[in-house]
Amino acid sequence: MALLEVNRLKVYFQTRNGLVKAVDDVSFSVDAGETLAIVGESGSGKSVTCYSLLDLLPKPPAVIEGGTALFDGEDLLTCSTPRMRQLRGNDIAVIFQDPMTSLNPFISIGEQLIEPLIYHPDKTRIQGRKQARLRAIELLDEVGIIDPVARFDCYPHEFSGGMRQRVMIAMALINEPRLLICDEPTTALDVTIQAQILELIKKLQQTRDVAVIFISHDLGVVAGIADKVLVMCDGTIREAGDTESIFYNSQNDYTKKLLAAIPEGAKVLTNRSEPDKPLVEVRDLKTYFSDYSKAAASGGKKYIKAVDGVSLDIRRGEILGLVGESGSGKSTLGRSILQLAPTSFGTVTFDGTLLDDLNPKQTVPWRRRMQMIFQDPYASLNPRMTVYQTLSEPLLYHGLADSKSIDQQVRQLMDDVGLAYGQMRKYPHEFSGGQRQRIAIGRAIATKPELIIADEPVSALDVTIQAQILDLILDLVERHNLTMLFISHDLSVVRYISDRVMVMNKGVIIESGDTETLWANPQQEYTQRLLKAIPLADPRLERRRIASL
Repeated sequence: MALLEVNRLKVYFQTRNGLVKAVDDVSFSVDAGETLAIVGESGSGKSVTCYSLLDLLPKPPAVIEGGTALFDGEDLLTCSTPRMRQLRGNDIAVIFQDPMTSLNPFISIGEQLIEPLIYHPDKTRIQGRKQARLRAIELLDEVGIIDPVARFDCYPHEFSGGMRQRVMIAMALINEPRLLICDEPTTALDVTIQAQILELIKKLQQTRDVAVIFISHDLGVVAGIADKVLVMCDGTIREAGDTESIFYNSQNDYTKKLLAAIPEGAKVLTNRSEPDKPLVEVRDLKTYFSDYSKAAASGGKKYIKAVDGVSLDIRRGEILGLVGESGSGKSTLGRSILQLAPTSFGTVTFDGTLLDDLNPKQTVPWRRRMQMIFQDPYASLNPRMTVYQTLSEPLLYHGLADSKSIDQQVRQLMDDVGLAYGQMRKYPHEFSGGQRQRIAIGRAIATKPELIIADEPVSALDVTIQAQILDLILDLVERHNLTMLFISHDLSVVRYISDRVMVMNKGVIIESGDTETLWANPQQEYTQRLLKAIPLADPRLERRRIASL
């Protein structure tokens, strides 16, 4: 008998727009020690399928209309609430897609980590808080958190997006579950840490015979970790089979469309002439933050050097890619350029104007010309504003639309980022993670800015929408002579879209150059390691790559 066997699962939602069949007659099974990957576009029902198994959907509006989900012979869909609490975090664990909304902002990382150990003492045989602390610190180190002893007492807002995701992974693994549900677990991770996490999951499978359901839009990751693949669309299964059959001999047109959307190769260069003077000039920029951790406090006042003496130029009309591991200072650099983070030293010049000399009131007119796409779309969107209000706000604020033209402009923005106009009255919580990112991108391009700082703009998107957004960015750059700093941990995306690339590590730029030159001949060992860690959307090649590491 399979460890988990789902038969004819149906999950419907009662909404103001009528009945939505989020999951409609879905069946699959997972054996102990096996990895099942569920792939599909945002809103296809991947996450709803798995959340319904653990009673994590709000009821109402969600209703389990039918089906069974047998976990070791026990039907999860008919479990009592106390029994489900025993199973969750003990025998079945979840790594959620959005770490910032899953972590408690008022409780330290360490306290949240040891909670499962304290709540399920019979499973782990951990005696007391001291042993729980040691185990938590050990696992933080395993998932790639630097200086885990000091970080144990930090809070979620003190971590980068990728570091928060690592914490979520540690929380899921800490009780050594029998079934691990991974909902986009490596979305916010750089390629090196992603490789470590995937290796950690595989090791857990081998030593503990753990079954894994791996929800992902990254087909490169799926190619290397999955034994079986389930392709979902509109709440139904379009195709299922072993990994090689899906990748090499797919039968369904939808599956073929997903595979064809994977970004490959270099950017197609145009004959656009380069201006003499760059649009953005950064000189010796430093952004330091006070370190308030207990470890730092014991030795006097110390600083975290997030950006440490960076100088760069961004030419008008180009896309400059910025890559590096989580915590390397990429996001802080982008925020510092836009004056969203207080700088400690250095200058930022935009179109000949020194931004450091402007007070907040003087900065307002420049905001229309400089926009940012933030890494976490849920945290950057107002939960009390509809999509229509979110997209219309910058247009009305900057006087770019009036009551007569606003509807048409909002409709055009929604078309540009792949959202149906019928969704304009919905709120952020009613969208999937990928759909929320599309809203954030639409808001950023609404004012037709000259400079966009794009901080992981496609990390939460499925491959088809990712391809649309990348092509949209390239088109906007070409048509409107847009300039962009494109921050990403996905090196394949960076290669596809960037004219030049800079590599950042520990707050400094360690290497830069034209994209293809850097790809063909990286000089720094750190850059070489990043490039070797890129997953390949080909099961046989990916397994060979993993074996060679």
